[in-house]
Amino acid sequence: MRDVVIVDAVRTPMGRGRPGGALAGVHPVDLLSQVFTHLIERTGIDPGRVDDVLVGCVSQVGEQSATPGRFAWLGAGLPAHVPSTTIERKCGSGQQAIAFAAQGIAAGAYDICVAAGVESMSRVPMGSGRLSADPFGERARARFPGLVSQGVAAELVAAEWRIGREAQDAFALRSHQRAHAAETSGAFDDEIVPVTAEGGEQVTRDETIRPGGTLEGLARLKPAFEDADVAARHPRISWGVTAGNASQITDGASALLLMGADRAESLGLRPRARLVGSAVLADDPELMLTAPIPATHRVLERTGLTLDRMDAVEVNEAFACVPLAWLAEHPMDEDRLNPHGGAIALGHPLGASGCRLMTTLINRLEAVGGRFGLQTMCEAGGMANATVIERLG
Repeated sequence: MRDVVIVDAVRTPMGRGRPGGALAGVHPVDLLSQVFTHLIERTGIDPGRVDDVLVGCVSQVGEQSATPGRFAWLGAGLPAHVPSTTIERKCGSGQQAIAFAAQGIAAGAYDICVAAGVESMSRVPMGSGRLSADPFGERARARFPGLVSQGVAAELVAAEWRIGREAQDAFALRSHQRAHAAETSGAFDDEIVPVTAEGGEQVTRDETIRPGGTLEGLARLKPAFEDADVAARHPRISWGVTAGNASQITDGASALLLMGADRAESLGLRPRARLVGSAVLADDPELMLTAPIPATHRVLERTGLTLDRMDAVEVNEAFACVPLAWLAEHPMDEDRLNPHGGAIALGHPLGASGCRLMTTLINRLEAVGGRFGLQTMCEAGGMANATVIERLG
């Protein structure tokens, strides 16, 4: 099997996913197109040598319905013979795009791939693809009668691990503080590429970070998912999940260039990281958000590494209770967990988040001279991806 390397990784600034947000005026295909342009320019790769473009996108309706990677590639003026496909594994769609690209390269089916993700949550609202229909079916509901929304699942996770409102708010505040520190220190400078927005405005910074937050302000927010019927069925729930300690609805895109290590050497390219191993695993669909815990066990077993070898860890902050529950089962130095903040501060553009986390992880390892990094994220239906990388150079 061939070694697979990441030559470069970039992302857009994160824009608030609502009308008037910094990126709300940009069609999602055009948003991803600009990322492709910067990725190709930064690496100097001949784009005609790319074998496939794999793109994570969750809400594949409306402006995101027609294989967005294909038309983003064409919109960037890149060779028309290069194909694309769209991948949907809920919040892990972008991370799955990386895994599929790596698997194809390792097996020899590809030499060079672009793995990417995009989601414009202001233009294609979350849940648009459901069309107000039941996505589960009678048989799954009969087997798992406790299926709930992700927000209620977060409350169940918080109850199961006894994670109170104060702990969730403190973690959320830390996310914003760390993201603000990363931004002001220039830690994001090499990963963010500018986006030309509506009216020609250049967007160069994340719009989502709130540097002036306080615990008192977070404590004033009302629970987001409180429901009397749910409370009757689950009396342990304390209703601590709020808009302040959950991920933000966001617009964004990200992309990585992957290839075989032998191909990078022949092209004279200097890779930034190597894919060491990956895993995908599922857990209880009623708790829904817990699969990063066993997925981490599996990827560490597969790679023969231990958590103390990881110099940085990214656990997607879908809700504050998710990384907190993960941390309870995988104790480690908290300074290594989401050191530049996470989706609570930076936002969670669903299909793009897997590639965004990987981009941030690579840059963090380079900044601290770390060697190994771990990324994992929960996904609807009780699934999770986990990936280990090694910094090169």
